[in-house]
Amino acid sequence: MEDRIKIIRQKMEKLGLDGVYLTSRTSHRYFTKFDNEDGVLLVTKDNTYAFEDFRYTEVAERLLKNVYTVIQPKGKRTEWLGEILKKESIERLGVEDYSLSLYEHSLLKSDVNVNLVPIGNMIGEMREIKDSWELEQIEKAQIITDMAFEHILGILSTDITETDVAAELEYFMRKHGAEDKSFETISISAEKTSLPHGVPENVKLKKGFFTMDFGATVNGYHSDMTRTVCIGKADDEMKKLYNTVLRAQLSALEYLESGGLDSKEADSIARKIIYEDYEGYFGHSLGHSVGLEIHEKPALSPKSSGLLKVGNVVTVEPGIYIPSRYGVRIEDMVAIEERGIKNFTMSPKKLIEL
Repeated sequence: MEDRIKIIRQKMEKLGLDGVYLTSRTSHRYFTKFDNEDGVLLVTKDNTYAFEDFRYTEVAERLLKNVYTVIQPKGKRTEWLGEILKKESIERLGVEDYSLSLYEHSLLKSDVNVNLVPIGNMIGEMREIKDSWELEQIEKAQIITDMAFEHILGILSTDITETDVAAELEYFMRKHGAEDKSFETISISAEKTSLPHGVPENVKLKKGFFTMDFGATVNGYHSDMTRTVCIGKADDEMKKLYNTVLRAQLSALEYLESGGLDSKEADSIARKIIYEDYEGYFGHSLGHSVGLEIHEKPALSPKSSGLLKVGNVVTVEPGIYIPSRYGVRIEDMVAIEERGIKNFTMSPKKLIEL
């Protein structure tokens, strides 16, 4: 926690700020490793404050007392915040314009006598580079996800429903150490697999492709994996489509493993392979970063610019989607290292026919 506060103070100095007011749930967890959807933080040049309501004060004092002054605020937020800002002689206060509501901004502007300065994606840029502890949490989350995939393969059949599968995956992950699912689980079969983000329904699985996109969270950090299997035997056309997606993914992973860091080029490598026979049927980007949020920056996409950095964690997830027929997506999650990548995803990728 101390290292992150040191970095934010360096950024404050560059921007000429006297303090930064952190109001997003994600920032609260990033700077404290403690989740409170209503907690807010204030970092000044010399002090750090954690404002926690009655429900969380006791645990916050236990976890944060060596780094933060924990305060249980009472009354109107702008009043107790204004008192601290006056005490700290704050004139220029950085605020998270990405998360601060227009309503709260208007209250601060009218009730607190300071100059509010939007800090844009300053915290997001800090979060792009994962440290060793963060990488450990992501790896733990993916281990649980891999275990859930192995488990679900043993019960897939046309006798269970899409919602059965989603519920079983989520239950298994919670039972094996996840604090939550990463996002709303996707488990869709047959013609619905042409929908990249199809919603599970209470309908039995059909013969054909079956796509599962799911993940776990551990200490707030997400995993993200997609696997497409086949219920029954795949015909030659289905095998061609599946193997095209697999070849595209393996080629992009090989580029990253070889030290390639151009995020746009990674997307292009996969896209060129898919477009040889399926142009127009890969409509999303190759991947996105993962961390405390399931979609973070940087991305691997045709619109990307710049190079990936050591500590970035990104998905590699090409797909082909033939409307009203079927689709395939294969997704791994990797960390960029000094030499190549670490692939957190251990689940098999060759076409599985059940």
